[in-house]
Amino acid sequence: MDYVLIAAGLMLLFLGGEALVRGSVTISKRLGISAILVGVVVVGFGTSAPELLVSIKASLAGQPDIALGNVVGSNIANILLILGLAAIITPVICTDKAIQRDAAAVVIASVLLLGLPYMKIVSQVTGCVMVFLLIAYLVYSYRAERKDKLALTKNLNERTHELEVEEYENQMGLVFSIGMSVVGIAMLVFGADFLVKGASNVARQFGIPEAVIGLSLVAVGTSLPEMATAISAALKKNSDVIIGNILGSNLFNILCILGVTAVIKPVPFTGQIASFDIPFTLSIAIVSFMLIVFFKKFGRLTGIVFILMYIIYIWWIYTPM
Repeated sequence: MDYVLIAAGLMLLFLGGEALVRGSVTISKRLGISAILVGVVVVGFGTSAPELLVSIKASLAGQPDIALGNVVGSNIANILLILGLAAIITPVICTDKAIQRDAAAVVIASVLLLGLPYMKIVSQVTGCVMVFLLIAYLVYSYRAERKDKLALTKNLNERTHELEVEEYENQMGLVFSIGMSVVGIAMLVFGADFLVKGASNVARQFGIPEAVIGLSLVAVGTSLPEMATAISAALKKNSDVIIGNILGSNLFNILCILGVTAVIKPVPFTGQIASFDIPFTLSIAIVSFMLIVFFKKFGRLTGIVFILMYIIYIWWIYTPM
């Protein structure tokens, strides 16, 4: 029964995440909201909705390791697994200034995450500060992208966030899109409940730490919308959507998902996640930033290395210490 719950939860999270993002993006466009703003805010928040619902559900259920592992594990999976897969399909080119800006923001957010274990617990005040930092960055990012777009020397290919909107927008009417968003939210709520219950039961049955379940099964499950988008964009050779989606999701995971979860219920930091997984998250964020700045692409060889690193990482966390 637990495996049925997990499978149902994963399916609902995937379908719900896709429906919510596509519905909300179309609603925003139909209401005349700037494509840049929709790409910066709506897409970023929407693709992280599964992580948000799962982390909140796990925290309220008294399973903070699943909540924290979901955030950290999703960031690791987004880069090593999802970006790795996309880069194998097609080289991911990173020349847009928005990508460099987002990559730097992810590194800074990861440094902040590295410092949180010293506080022993992410309090409600800290959570509020994290959410405020995200809002401040989104405002800055939106203004910077508008300024770049208006500049006479603007490269017409530098429109990462607008391309993300095009990837998600559907051709349905406003009423249908609203219905799609509502159904998506319902799917996310039930999917989060099923996945957390099933995963925690399996962890207890096999004696696997909840943190490990959160870092692996739950994290990959909540990252399925990003994986679907990355693979679709890779097949279309749309590099900006691949990397923009992943970086935006990682930034939202740290500042929004963890921040909002802490506001609802403080999240304690303990054990392996604090000592190994968070520093590992920062390390791959720095590596990604350096590849973007100095090489401006993730080639197929890099993709293979990333996939191998993820396999080794999963093996490592499941190996009894």
